Amino acid sequence: MSNDPIHQFQISKIVPIEIGGLDFSFTNASLFMVASVACAAGFLYFATSARSVIPTRSQSVAEMSYEFIANMLREGAGSHGMKFFPLVFSLFMFVLTANLLGMFPYFYTITSQIIVTFALALLVIGTVIVYGFYKHGLGFLKLFVPSGIPGLLIPLVVAIEVISFLSRPVSLSVRLFANMLAGHITLKVFAGFVASLGALGALGVGGAILPLIMTVALTGLEFLVAFLQAYVFAVLTCMYLNDAVHPGGH
Repeated sequence: MSNDPIHQFQISKIVPIEIGGLDFSFTNASLFMVASVACAAGFLYFATSARSVIPTRSQSVAEMSYEFIANMLREGAGSHGMKFFPLVFSLFMFVLTANLLGMFPYFYTITSQIIVTFALALLVIGTVIVYGFYKHGLGFLKLFVPSGIPGLLIPLVVAIEVISFLSRPVSLSVRLFANMLAGHITLKVFAGFVASLGALGALGVGGAILPLIMTVALTGLEFLVAFLQAYVFAVLTCMYLNDAVHPGGH
């Protein structure tokens, strides 16, 4: 069981709750979602509570995170897109914190669950649709009719654009889910090799050196992936929000 790479993704109930035949149990995934929010919010609160003119290290990290997302949003959606800063910043911090928490031994990686990443992606796409129609009305549909398209090609282009738009929540969620899932499975497999070979005696310990080196290297890579996937999720969110702010591409 300890060497089973899939066992780490199993959802187990901590507090069973059933209402009207529906399962609302508080699970290990729920626990780490709450922990991710608490850790991100707690870090930002305590890092910025002093508001020193000469910032501490934690305050510098918090301020750099703020500027990083703000610049990303300005570049991706323009100055008018800054109204979505709380959403993008919250998503970035949540995904980053959840990815990093998943790197601790025996902790749960909630971004390895497709339902979690799909819910985040639906939040983004839902915001794009709701704000697009609220701000532009039917003009939001210009998003599916690029300018300069010959009249005969409009039906085909519109169909392609609609399919592309509807596939966004799938690609956004699967990208994050697949990278975290594959990375943790690979890391668990190599760590399992180390444990299995180490139990075979002196010869096994010698053979476990290479898997151990790979495990250390993959751990470093997974930390990089944790930051990279949070960054990619935030960048794509900014690009999609730009369609809600500027559906005509202006």
